[in-house]
Amino acid sequence: MMKKNNRSKLTGKLDETIQIIKSLLGENDDFVIRHFHIFGHYSAAMVYLSHIVDHEVVNRDILKPLMNVPNHLVNKMINLTQLEDVLLNETLSHSKTHIENDIGKLISALLHGKTVIVIEKLDKAFHIDTHKVEKRAVTQPETEQVILGPREGYIESIVTNLALLRNRLPTADLKVKTMTIGRLTKTKVAICYLKGIANESLIKEVEKRLSQIDIDVLLDVGYLEQFIEDNHYSPFPQIQTTERPDKTVASLAEGRVAIIADGSPFALIAPVVFHQFYQTTEDYSSRFLMGSFMRMARVLALVFSLFFPGIYVSMISFNPELIPTEFAVAVAGGRAGVPYPAVVEVLLMEVSMEVLREATVRLPRQVGGALSIVGVLVIGQAAVEAGFASPITVVFIALTTIGSFATPAYTAAFALRILRFLIIILAGIFGLYGVVVGVIFIFNHMLSLKSFGVPFMSPMSPGNLQGIKDTGVRAPLWWMYKRPSFLHPTNEVRLGTSPKPFQKAQSVPSVEGNQLTQEEKNEPTP
Repeated sequence: MMKKNNRSKLTGKLDETIQIIKSLLGENDDFVIRHFHIFGHYSAAMVYLSHIVDHEVVNRDILKPLMNVPNHLVNKMINLTQLEDVLLNETLSHSKTHIENDIGKLISALLHGKTVIVIEKLDKAFHIDTHKVEKRAVTQPETEQVILGPREGYIESIVTNLALLRNRLPTADLKVKTMTIGRLTKTKVAICYLKGIANESLIKEVEKRLSQIDIDVLLDVGYLEQFIEDNHYSPFPQIQTTERPDKTVASLAEGRVAIIADGSPFALIAPVVFHQFYQTTEDYSSRFLMGSFMRMARVLALVFSLFFPGIYVSMISFNPELIPTEFAVAVAGGRAGVPYPAVVEVLLMEVSMEVLREATVRLPRQVGGALSIVGVLVIGQAAVEAGFASPITVVFIALTTIGSFATPAYTAAFALRILRFLIIILAGIFGLYGVVVGVIFIFNHMLSLKSFGVPFMSPMSPGNLQGIKDTGVRAPLWWMYKRPSFLHPTNEVRLGTSPKPFQKAQSVPSVEGNQLTQEEKNEPTP
């Protein structure tokens, strides 16, 4: 029915237009038609969907002005040819008032919370934006917690999310291009970038990939990510997700592009490189020594969680001579009652931890904390006493799990969790050779990845000195006076002509040097 009337035009017959609209939306209980007379002379109908409109705006800004003749038009005859101009420029006080004669577009306006006014003998209709849907308030981000830094996060409203960006970037260079994706959901998607900084080729490539998406339902930016990423079969994400406006602004200032979809509390940032996944906004809010130390701790935890279970399995199963004698005796005594090989033991413990982690996430918050404590303490202790696992294995798995939590980006941490199983299996089959082969395979795959044409391992490969200043450690801000060159920004410089820190001021004169003379002491107080 929508396709049949998609290009139909208004004929000026009120009953005919209302009948077409009723045939499409009349079966809904929230569909409302209000017949009235404009200025007491012209028959008209107001149509809207009551669940998604602001009734106060409908009554105050639309119905009341249309039914009451303005003071300056009292006792004046308004003919039909003048009515459109009078209503648009002298009567309706709403800022978002438009005229349309396409029935398909009027139906779309109704479905987006707008109120439509159809007038007898007028082949055009008015639609006024009266959309109102309850939404949650702006709160602290749930998945990207920080100690230092802003506390506001995105919500499910694209209008609010764009307002948060505009508030942090009050510049005319911030450009927002919108499009509609989803045949059924008609989801509004916004592409945000800074003109004069972001590369034009990158902007066109993002628009091209989004415009080629043809799907019926779009509920989250995760749908978009799956369509526009370069390598669909890689465990590593090639687009970054964030729910922090400050992180989005920082990425835009480097020359990246942000994608925001209505109904999603996350934004997509592209292109992305690997080192972004272990960085946080807190690294830049704190002093560079503190930020560098915490970043190196995250990198260490990342390496530990990925490789150490495999190294442990290979040493226990194939190369026990590499373990110190005292430690080897302790490990052998702990595994005396375990009935299966080390690789099976580690895999069982890893699977158990993944199941426990998933259960903790899905349960209500009040129950999830208690379950995690019970799972770690009670089940772990019972597994050791029953001989299903050795104490040293439980310790290694616990440390590995804690290390995986140190990765700030959830999608990157999930990729490392998957690859950890691959390393363990290779170690159980080939020993240390399998671990080395797994490392070579992972790094080779990462070197082959690209995100919108940008190498995934930039700025390490290909090397770039300016970009390396913000990888393993966070250099002082005045050292990073240029934007990352691998993004090919239009404007590379982001600091002034003299990128130097504040120089040490001259020492303040001592108290002894400021003693008052006898004459100054005897002066009367003014």
